[in-house]
Amino acid sequence: MNKTQHPSKEQVRDFLKQRQIGHTPPPDVKEIRRQLGWDLIEAQRQCTNK
Repeated sequence: MNKTQHPSKEQVRDFLKQRQIGHTPPPDVKEIRRQLGWDLIEAQRQCTNK
């Protein structure tokens, strides 16, 4: 079984800091996953499960 890799605390802090600077509403869940690279983990998981 593959282990899910989560972003580091620093990556999450940087992400949140950039969101605060922009003064825009938060993006949808798909965009957050894309920015953090979580969609790549899911794609890799799907490739190995075939």
